[in-house]
Amino acid sequence: MEKNWHSLAVKDCFSLLESSPAGLTDEQVQERRATYGLNQLADGKKVSLLTVFFNQFRDFMIVVLIAATLVSGLLGEYTDAITIIAIIILNGVLGFVQEVRAERSLSALKELTAPMARVRRNGQVVQLPAKELVPGDVILLEGGDRVPADGRVASAMGLDVEESALTGESVPVSKQANAYVDPVSNLGDRINMVYMGTMVTRGKAEVLVTETGMQTEMGKIADLMEQSEEALTPLQQRLDQLGKVLVWLALGITLLVVVAGVLHGHKLYEMFLAGVSLAVAAIPEGLPAIVTIALALGVQRMIRRNAIVRKLPSVETLGCATVICSDKTGTLTQNRMTVQRVWADGDWYRVSGSGYDPIGDFVFDDHPIQPLRRPALKTLIEIGAVCNNAVMKLVEGTENEWQVQGDPTEGALLVMAKKAGLDDPDAEFERIDELPFDSDRKLMSVLVRRGDEWFLFVKGAPDVLLERSTLVVSSGKEVPMSSGIRKRILDANQQMAHAALRNLAFGYRKFPSPEAARAERDPERDLVFVGLAGMMDPPREEVFDAIETCHRAGIRTVMITGDHPETAIAIAKQLNILPEGGTALTGAQLEQMSEEELAARVQETFVYARVTPEHKLKIVRALQARGEVVAMTGDGVNDAPAIKQADIGISMGMTGTDVAKEASALVLADDNFATIVAAVEEGRGIYDNIKKFIRYLLASNVGEILTMFVAMLAGLPLPLLPIQILWVNLVTDGLPAIALGVDPAEKDMMDRPPRNVNEGIFARGFALKIMSRGVLIGFVTLAVFVWSLKLNPASLGDLGKAQTMAYATLTMAQFILVFDCRSVDGGIFKRNFFENKWLLLAVGSSVALFLLTMYIPSIAAVFKTVALGGRDWLVVLIAAAIPTFTLSLRRAGRKALRPRPAARGIPIR
Repeated sequence: MEKNWHSLAVKDCFSLLESSPAGLTDEQVQERRATYGLNQLADGKKVSLLTVFFNQFRDFMIVVLIAATLVSGLLGEYTDAITIIAIIILNGVLGFVQEVRAERSLSALKELTAPMARVRRNGQVVQLPAKELVPGDVILLEGGDRVPADGRVASAMGLDVEESALTGESVPVSKQANAYVDPVSNLGDRINMVYMGTMVTRGKAEVLVTETGMQTEMGKIADLMEQSEEALTPLQQRLDQLGKVLVWLALGITLLVVVAGVLHGHKLYEMFLAGVSLAVAAIPEGLPAIVTIALALGVQRMIRRNAIVRKLPSVETLGCATVICSDKTGTLTQNRMTVQRVWADGDWYRVSGSGYDPIGDFVFDDHPIQPLRRPALKTLIEIGAVCNNAVMKLVEGTENEWQVQGDPTEGALLVMAKKAGLDDPDAEFERIDELPFDSDRKLMSVLVRRGDEWFLFVKGAPDVLLERSTLVVSSGKEVPMSSGIRKRILDANQQMAHAALRNLAFGYRKFPSPEAARAERDPERDLVFVGLAGMMDPPREEVFDAIETCHRAGIRTVMITGDHPETAIAIAKQLNILPEGGTALTGAQLEQMSEEELAARVQETFVYARVTPEHKLKIVRALQARGEVVAMTGDGVNDAPAIKQADIGISMGMTGTDVAKEASALVLADDNFATIVAAVEEGRGIYDNIKKFIRYLLASNVGEILTMFVAMLAGLPLPLLPIQILWVNLVTDGLPAIALGVDPAEKDMMDRPPRNVNEGIFARGFALKIMSRGVLIGFVTLAVFVWSLKLNPASLGDLGKAQTMAYATLTMAQFILVFDCRSVDGGIFKRNFFENKWLLLAVGSSVALFLLTMYIPSIAAVFKTVALGGRDWLVVLIAAAIPTFTLSLRRAGRKALRPRPAARGIPIR
């Protein structure tokens, strides 16, 4: 049974674990090892690599490709067969690599655990592999150590632990041994506990190990990742459905063509070859390859926009994302504490700039000022810079990129000092001694000398420092602290707290000598209060526009963070994430809610604060239960299960843990939320392009099938020979279709709402567009064939000439159709004809290949074609243009007659 170790006294924890501060004996360790096992994360379910590889070939469309290979081989089309085999192997290898890489998540998680630990055994301190720890062990921690197991802090001296990867907190957490913590508190509030995988930033501690291996919080995350399910992407589902429909439909119609031809007197062998050729042309065996190419090219474009795709088919899922669940720290914010407001001598100052870039102004009454010319403000800045253990320096190899080593809060004070022009405080103040920060005192002090003066500079919690102050700096002088001034300071502190700022107070005390200071039992009393500084982890500048674009695109942004509710809500309002009427929930509230209750609230909730990994996973599942397509961003270990469960998991490339990266489908190389918007745009564009060439391929194939089908039903001669059918399929379904896959996105791409993830590939009139164009292509092809065969005096009765005319009409109609397919809704007149140069090149090349079969005598003999004259080509081109131009003109006319929306600017959905 799991115990709330954080709510128990230290002695009770030792008692329950039958341990002592001297540690366990060897006999106790052996007994517990047999019970609890090794302190390591369990391996997930293993599947052999051979099984993973062969599983790639169980997809229905892959089976179709194999069948098409056999058919092409029987027809002697060895080039087609080799191409199809290459496609099969390529798809299999890509799927195999992706699946194997996805299973590296747990391996990356293991690497976060400490390899070695210092532990007290038999009363002696020894160093041993962390996997040998058992509950009841006493481990010793100090700055720089990675915590090897979950444990109760037994004793601590200035212990700070960086837990952002587990809780989302942006600053290290101060740990205390004797603090009482509520039993139902969240991980981030358990200040008397440490957890596996977190990092000690400073201080020392002795810790009683309470949980090891899979029972740790890290182990629970690993277990959640094993439980997370990965469903087929919408694209995979649609293509699976499409493949089944197309195969049976094509085979059925082809069979009818063969039967009808035989019944009308054609030879069985002749009709069999024609039927098989038609089947090869009708079944778009190149579709998976073209989809893969479109995705791969889209991935290359995304890489140029700093989005790295790990799971190829998931790219298009971004296009139907309806909710982005974003971690706050480091994703929406810079993960760099920044001083924003200062209160000193009764005046408010705003500090501009953000992050560690030391460029910014001190602004008073909307005007920049010289802060070092104002006594109280100057003293506050000096205290913040001197009472400080952080180091600020330029990143190696750069001229203006700064980094901070040490506590982020102290780093923010150094940046503030540089903005004020205080570049080298050590030149004026000689540091003599230090009273380190202590979680009981909530203060840090340094003893410094300036000339013949000795000062104790103090910074810490505002309420504590104010309580210890008897004087205050006012108008450049030290005056007694009155109740009125005390109230003004408390009001200022409260005002900054309401703005979600993390506040520090600053003060000092003069001493006649260092000996006098050291002689004091409590030197941090009778202080002179100087002022307050409020800091926060500011939002990224580019995130504002990115979220606004998400709003326009119908995508809801939800903040999920381990930070405090006030901070989360303030950032959410600042970024326009939390709308009027939107609500926020805390982890404690989520704990009390059933899955049904949460599902009823998720639509109105935009901020989740103080949440655990279980909560994040619960939120994602609740959103998915409401039909949302969820993108989950994050960078920490705590985000990994939810990232894996989400429809599209997104991790941070720079600050993200390996666990988050391995669990994700998309990695943001620049940790920039705005890159998600670029990725969504690419995802929508990729899906649009896939639909464009599906529409092109199927409309062309419908035209080919109907040409043959109607001709056989009418008892006409074969309008197309088998080899002509295959060549039309090759030149029209090859380069032009691929070129559609790189078509630039339409300008209104991000003004559309997300498409419904459940809509079929033929939804919203897509099937009608395909059929209308296919029917018209088939009709004009047959019309030209009949005209040439029976009505044209120049070629009356010349079957070869008539078949060539039909062959040319069908081919040219498809080349014209490809330009109509460039617009999802607008037709051939909506897009700039020269915008896609690759398409022009592809069509030009394909036309040249087509003409070779007509005007090179040796090739024409194989294809049984004749050279067409100018009058013939006029008929062919007019007929070929009819399907596309007729429907595009009709669409343009209907759009012109459609009433315009009211001037209020209601968006057209």
